[in-house]
Amino acid sequence: MRSTLFAAALAAAACSSTGSSPNGMTAGAGGAAGALATAGSAGGGSSGADSAGHSNGGSATAGGAGASGAAGSAFSAPEQLGTLLDEAKLVAELPDAQWYLDNIPFLDIPDPSIEEVYYYRFSTLYRARQYTTPETGYVFTEFVEPPGYASAFGAINAAAGHHLYEARWLKTARYAEDYLRFWLEGPGKSGAHQYSFWVADATYARFLVNGDESAATALLSDLTAQYDGWADHFDATHGLYWQTPVWDAMEYTIGSYQTSDPYHGGDGFRPSINAYQFGDAQAISRIAALAGNTSVQTEYAARAASLKANTQKELWDPARNFFFHEMIHNSAQAYAQPEGTLLDGREEIGFVPWYFDLPDASYASAWAALLDKSGFSADFGPTTAERRHRLFMNEALSGCCRWDGMSWPYATSQTLTALANLLNDYQQTTITKVDYYALLSAFAKSQHKNGKPYVAEALHPDTGEWLYDTPNHSEHYNHSSFDDLVITGLIGLRPQADDHIVVNPLAPDDWSYFALEDVAYHGHSFTIVWDRDGSHYGKGAGLAVYQDGSLLSRSATLSRLDLAISPVILRPASVRLANYACNATGAAYPKATASYSNAGDDPSKAIDGKILYDDVPNSRWTNYQSPNADDWLALDFGAPRSVSQFTLHIYDDGGGVQAPASYSVEYLSGANWLPVSGMQQTPPTPTGRAANIVSFNAVTASQFRVRFQKQANAWVGITELEAWANP
Repeated sequence: MRSTLFAAALAAAACSSTGSSPNGMTAGAGGAAGALATAGSAGGGSSGADSAGHSNGGSATAGGAGASGAAGSAFSAPEQLGTLLDEAKLVAELPDAQWYLDNIPFLDIPDPSIEEVYYYRFSTLYRARQYTTPETGYVFTEFVEPPGYASAFGAINAAAGHHLYEARWLKTARYAEDYLRFWLEGPGKSGAHQYSFWVADATYARFLVNGDESAATALLSDLTAQYDGWADHFDATHGLYWQTPVWDAMEYTIGSYQTSDPYHGGDGFRPSINAYQFGDAQAISRIAALAGNTSVQTEYAARAASLKANTQKELWDPARNFFFHEMIHNSAQAYAQPEGTLLDGREEIGFVPWYFDLPDASYASAWAALLDKSGFSADFGPTTAERRHRLFMNEALSGCCRWDGMSWPYATSQTLTALANLLNDYQQTTITKVDYYALLSAFAKSQHKNGKPYVAEALHPDTGEWLYDTPNHSEHYNHSSFDDLVITGLIGLRPQADDHIVVNPLAPDDWSYFALEDVAYHGHSFTIVWDRDGSHYGKGAGLAVYQDGSLLSRSATLSRLDLAISPVILRPASVRLANYACNATGAAYPKATASYSNAGDDPSKAIDGKILYDDVPNSRWTNYQSPNADDWLALDFGAPRSVSQFTLHIYDDGGGVQAPASYSVEYLSGANWLPVSGMQQTPPTPTGRAANIVSFNAVTASQFRVRFQKQANAWVGITELEAWANP
């Protein structure tokens, strides 16, 4: 194990100067609080409640941009970063801004579209984050209002790999921890093979960021079981996995349209699932190596090698320079070609093998198709099938969900991840970082609607119109990645398994500045700064990397840096708090009632585990149009429970529903409602679009209620009422 003991971090704290951390603790290594802040962020913040300390006083950051972390004193460089970005201003327009201050790295670049979408996409992850039960904790959903085919709690595994790649950059560790265990051990296990899913690779990718070997190795047996669960899709004769496009999360493809069942047809050996299985086998082998399990390491390395060889041998067409879907079961699905025929057109999944560095260097010529005007190139693309194919955009305008040309963010983010890998890990001349930036810029441009950041299901590749965008269903669709692309591609933080950080920006050479501040990596806070002449930030010229506020290295040019860093600092063990107010299962208790509810704004929506400050979709209680001077929202636990704090996520649409003038908390004692004592509010004045924490002297009771006094000409709303406590 490469970990530094937490106690050592505390001891080191006595040796360095003090500073101020973003969460108000004494930062740097000038005291125990500073060491706690740094150590607590290994893998991200507290493993406690929702917003951790922002709701419950336990979220540690990665030390903060100005912090001099506990391990920072190991470096002799005297230069300290100090304050760089106004983080609060960058997220001031986002609801529950404190959550972002507690959780995300901060970006400052000269491209306003990419920067705007960067913060917006962390907000889509926020919206998709749903609390379920004390046993399961958090999941991420794909749709805010899930369809009937979803797994438990509305989760769908199709894009779970994307979710985990995004969530690995959050400082609160438990979001990804809970989500992984949900799919591998919990209620989601039965749906973990519904769609193709690169879960082991995502687990290892998370380890590369947080450096927590034990968290990864603890899942080893689950990951091998998940991998072996695909055995019924493995063809031993070909040494490849087959999949039906719809269960590869891609309906109505140019292949399935050539069968008797355009929706369920198209069985074949696909570059996507074989790349996923290669990536998962490779990840399992590496996790087994961390665990010292040589037999599993060797077995899965061999599986990965076999899939690599067979994918390159059988799915690559040297005449067309691309990886193709190979159709099988042809007679059964009325596909009028001999068994084993490669599809007659290119699909965007042909780039997926580079997502996992599967191909050898000689296959890089495939990427010419990305830039080809008759291939995948589009203003709001890339397209999911090449333009030259006769079925390109077949019925695409007739309704969801066609993968025969429409631009899907799911696929675009896979292609951009694969392209960043190509540019970092291969020697080739087919495509350059200029093309990467152009594609990322187009991806950001596409994620807008009516002039505001927005993502739905799929858009027209030439007009940018969101065609697959069902009301109360597709809004803020959590089906792709974006922030991971910016961090690992554009800014170029390439996570490593050892005590190194690699920075290789794919940003344009003519950019005069950029910064990525307070990235939680290996238990430390890292900031990457490019300032061509030193005039923008005033911290010196060139490309600089700071660990815990201390300069590690500076380069005069925008070039690749491979730097040794301090050993991993693992976060200390902490109590995993539970939200006992949540009822995401429809059980009899806990139960919410209200003195008055607007039609459609049922009290049960205030305890469903979803925090949505949006008008649509609706997940809130309001007393809109109530004739009462004040109203209450009550919570019945069904049995006595000791409670000393509630978190009120106050809905505020700036019009008819706004933050209350005041509120108070009461509990039922016998037949009487009594006020709690010692009540304190944070913030002191009720604040809309934010978490309002009310604490009081502990009371044991079955029923509590919050009584609201509304403002003149406005009513009150709550998107979520939480009651966090030790399990």
